[in-house]
Amino acid sequence: MTDNSNPEHLKRRQYQEGNNKDIWSVFKIMGELVDGFDTLYKVGPCVSIFGSARTKPGDKYYELAVETGELITKKGFGVITGGGPGIMEAGNKGAAQEQGRSVGLGIELPFEQGMNKYVNKEYSVDFNYFFVRKVMFVKYAQGFIVFPGGFGTLDELFESLTLIQTHKISQIPIVLFGSEYWSGLVDWINRTMKEAGTVSEKDTNLFHVTDSKETAVDIICDFYDKKDPKPNFYF
Repeated sequence: MTDNSNPEHLKRRQYQEGNNKDIWSVFKIMGELVDGFDTLYKVGPCVSIFGSARTKPGDKYYELAVETGELITKKGFGVITGGGPGIMEAGNKGAAQEQGRSVGLGIELPFEQGMNKYVNKEYSVDFNYFFVRKVMFVKYAQGFIVFPGGFGTLDELFESLTLIQTHKISQIPIVLFGSEYWSGLVDWINRTMKEAGTVSEKDTNLFHVTDSKETAVDIICDFYDKKDPKPNFYF
């Protein structure tokens, strides 16, 4: 007879119940991967614009993100964002105004409004898992233009840099937009990380900093003058 009053037994039972839930969650993860792959392989070459969800219309970076989205679309790329407000909305708005491919990879969060109105319905995908969503960004974006943002923006930026650094994906152009915002981080990488030997000189060549939408888009277009854009391998 099992002693249910035994604390150690209760811990083991709770652990086992948690493990069973983890096993079933694999099927939800697989479903999200399939939905994402099925939608995004049809889109064609895209550039990801990401940054803060808190940036409001009228802010200089919001308006520059709109203009950057327009310019990318004129060059033949689609625009991928996280589908939310702020810089994401701005990038999608720019693509939509040029009748381009406007992709939204949404995430269910309690404090965001859902998919913004500028995302093409046929290119809208919602995710429960951040890591599955990031797989889609990395696999299907042929470049990143990173506007000022918070922890989520930094997470996406550094994951992309790490995957390139470790050769898990091929190199793609990464542009940090807004030298005033990014200069402190870049200085810290150069002065602290590089001097400590935790990154190398070639690692700091994996990204560019600019205040010009034309330069940002030219960096991406120049990169693909030398090679054909295609999905990146992540797995």
